[in-house]
Amino acid sequence: MGPVTHVPHDESRHDSTHRPVPAWQRVTRGESRWASAVAVLVAVALQWTLPERLTIHPRWLLPALEVALIAALIAANPLRIERASRLYRLAGLVLIACISAANGWSAVRLVVGLVRGREGHDAAALLVTGGGIWLTNVIVFALWYWEWDRGGPVARMHATRLYPDFLFPQMQSPELAPPHWEPAFPDYLYLSFTNATAFSPTDVMPLNRWAKMLMMLQSAVSLLTVVLVVARAVNILK
Repeated sequence: MGPVTHVPHDESRHDSTHRPVPAWQRVTRGESRWASAVAVLVAVALQWTLPERLTIHPRWLLPALEVALIAALIAANPLRIERASRLYRLAGLVLIACISAANGWSAVRLVVGLVRGREGHDAAALLVTGGGIWLTNVIVFALWYWEWDRGGPVARMHATRLYPDFLFPQMQSPELAPPHWEPAFPDYLYLSFTNATAFSPTDVMPLNRWAKMLMMLQSAVSLLTVVLVVARAVNILK
């Protein structure tokens, strides 16, 4: 009987074979609907509290359309976003576009009013108005990030795209996160908030060009709003 030869044990191959695949790279359950739905309703409420001179007329049109769209999306996926449909995805994009248009109009009207001296006679009212527009801006960009990253929540559920558009810390260090972790709307809301306050990426990195351009646009809008509103408020208080 000839000598028995042993195949050397490849430790790295063993680890990679038995290491569980992260949830964001495999098919999982759909994301809960309620976090994004509540964010949309908060944005609608913030828009409704703005002075009428800063809103698109008729004032009720866009809020009514936004509420109708979110109601339809909740009816289609009441608990988890799992139903794939081009119509529902289009409705979601139209919803975010409506909120963006309304808030963008309000921001432009506010900035023009501040530059021309028609806005900002009451510091407290100005800070509340500017804060409402800024917070709505955070929600709007969180919705865009959430809807576009790897094709949206349904595409992420099916893991149809291999490469992410945003690199979260849990993706870089999967050993520090539970196996079931994957980005959800609160993660994109955090990304939007930190980008709006730091005016730059913090711990979540944009990888695609569209993600970089969108974050740059958000930083520019946030910086312009904050600088003008705070500067005017401080001038009034002095």
